[in-house]
Amino acid sequence: MATRAIATLSIPGYADFLAVDGRDVWTTNKGRVEKLRAESPAPIASVAVPEPCGAMSVAFGSLWVANCTDSSLYRIDVATAKVVATIRTGLADPTGELSVATGAGSAWILSKASGTLSRIDPATNRVVAEIVVAPFSFAAVYGFDAVWVTNTGERGAPGTGSVQRIDPRTNRVTATIPVGPVPRFLAAGEGAVWTLNQGDGTVTRIDPSTNRVVATVGLPTGMHGGGGDIAAGGGRVWVRTTRVLLAAIDPATNGIVDVYGPPSGSGAVRVAGDLVWVTAHDVSKVWVLRQPR
Repeated sequence: MATRAIATLSIPGYADFLAVDGRDVWTTNKGRVEKLRAESPAPIASVAVPEPCGAMSVAFGSLWVANCTDSSLYRIDVATAKVVATIRTGLADPTGELSVATGAGSAWILSKASGTLSRIDPATNRVVAEIVVAPFSFAAVYGFDAVWVTNTGERGAPGTGSVQRIDPRTNRVTATIPVGPVPRFLAAGEGAVWTLNQGDGTVTRIDPSTNRVVATVGLPTGMHGGGGDIAAGGGRVWVRTTRVLLAAIDPATNGIVDVYGPPSGSGAVRVAGDLVWVTAHDVSKVWVLRQPR
């Protein structure tokens, strides 16, 4: 990876989940979140958060990040790098393998493992709706005028994975779509919704115009199991796993077009402007790639 990266950052601690802020990113770390810039060898901002966890999101001038210590959602002003609100939402996964979504004038987080999606109004920093979804749903993303939630299945039982589509105008589930086993993280972009299925190391592609699965992409050997991440942008879908550092899918063909290594433990991936950011917390590294042209 280092030979193909335009920048390699050494970030002490446990740099893991990412959120996009222009061409920069924010990363979770031990007891803090940090803002990274490709041109800077050290973080350009740091904000204390007791136990930041899960994939974050930037919207409404703020970074939205879950805190596992008290199962809350922190709101951080990205201009001042200061915490401006702590919202006691609850977390569906107290271990932090979750994601926050933003869109339709709201922040969204899975708040109960029994199946609750909470909607937060950024004007008041209060929960304004609790939407019933399938149990054991942990990750959400916004795209194509909808909120999309992965349902891993009861205790991650193989063969029970699905994705639910929520209409933000009505706060109702409008579709439940079977996908691969144990879907966790998901992405919306490149014309589709994509799930990383931890149970068998596949990626499911959903057409948002029909709410149907239109492709299942087999990943290189070893890209199954817990952890991992997925992002869409720059003409590619990027898949990050523990045993294979990074794989790129071409959405025009639904085929793997590139694989990056060596394996470096778990981490995350995000597309920010013309850059692709990849974390590897086990080796305290963050790599920055140029998007393919």
